[in-house]
Amino acid sequence: MTKPSLDSLKTKKSLKVGGKTYQYFSLKTAEEAGIANASTLPFSLKVLLENLLRNEDGETVKVEDIKAMGQWLEKRKSDNEIAYYPARVLMQDFTGVPAVVDLAAMRDAMKNLGGDPQAINPQVPVNLVIDHSVSVDSFGAASSFEENVEIEFKRNNERYEFLKWGQGAFENFGVVPPGTGICHQVNLENIGRVVWTRDEGDETLAYCDTLVGTDSHTTMINGISVLGWGVGGIEAEAAMLGQAVTMLIPEVIGFKLTGKLSEGVTATDLVLRVVEMLRQKGVVGKFVEFYGAGLKNLSLADRATIANMAPEYGATCGFFPVDEETLNYLRFSGRSEEQVNLVEVYSKEQGLWADSSTSPVYTDTLDLFLLSVQVSRVLRDLKTELI
Repeated sequence: MTKPSLDSLKTKKSLKVGGKTYQYFSLKTAEEAGIANASTLPFSLKVLLENLLRNEDGETVKVEDIKAMGQWLEKRKSDNEIAYYPARVLMQDFTGVPAVVDLAAMRDAMKNLGGDPQAINPQVPVNLVIDHSVSVDSFGAASSFEENVEIEFKRNNERYEFLKWGQGAFENFGVVPPGTGICHQVNLENIGRVVWTRDEGDETLAYCDTLVGTDSHTTMINGISVLGWGVGGIEAEAAMLGQAVTMLIPEVIGFKLTGKLSEGVTATDLVLRVVEMLRQKGVVGKFVEFYGAGLKNLSLADRATIANMAPEYGATCGFFPVDEETLNYLRFSGRSEEQVNLVEVYSKEQGLWADSSTSPVYTDTLDLFLLSVQVSRVLRDLKTELI
């Protein structure tokens, strides 16, 4: 169980959305309570600040850590190490299946020690997506997809029986079966919420959706304003068991986008240009955050493409703040209107909503006029070869 926050700064407040009341940790109140100019932090660091407020326990997260987020603004970088508790964990089959084996072994060990094996569970929600597992045995027929999925289940029956057992035996653990989609697609289209919730007694707590995943391209989810990145299997298991991810408060490079892409220029052309610029800048170990008037001209698919390439430009993440396009995508992908309304109200109340009035402070910035982006030389050469 998650320990209640000490809430030294008294930031826990109530928020009413559509007739339902949520508890949340207010960034505005934190600023009033001494986190000077917190409203000017980059959006991604505001997410980290909310995480610290909510998880303050006096041990791994101290009030000094929270204040360090405000002090970041003085030099726009920091040597302070913080404990980040992701809201959830995303796993694919290569690392996820061993994690379930570890949980099962821990239950056996607990039983042998005379304890309650049912006490062994993931402490945060875990989604295991079985992707890249279906082989092509059947092809060229309308029924090929169904046949290949069926063959996969038969071929690895013992594995899927074990995972089915795990889904029923463990709390906070769900499995997405093979043939559904790759983990990042499922995460973007279905699992991610932007604002996560959990019940605590008679209350419902609303907080920023954050995660770590066992694939470097977990960063695709940054396209819908969910802070997350890839980690190793051991780190993911630690997060699954309620342990913090320790990290320095990162530098944040603001990437300003203006204008609109020319007709015929694709998201692939754009992301190749973005990667080139960020590699020249040097962003390893840093957050990259996209902002500017050009955001309104980028679809969610374009944003996800740019965020997905964070490992290629070397950043920890490539974050896009919440705006109207985020809400449009949530509706388009089938999220409930209740969830969409919560995202809008919570984001605006917390200062996580991007509009013309927001002007975050960054460690450094880059600018890109979208109209200047051309069809990439790589793609031109490829097209020439194909012709």
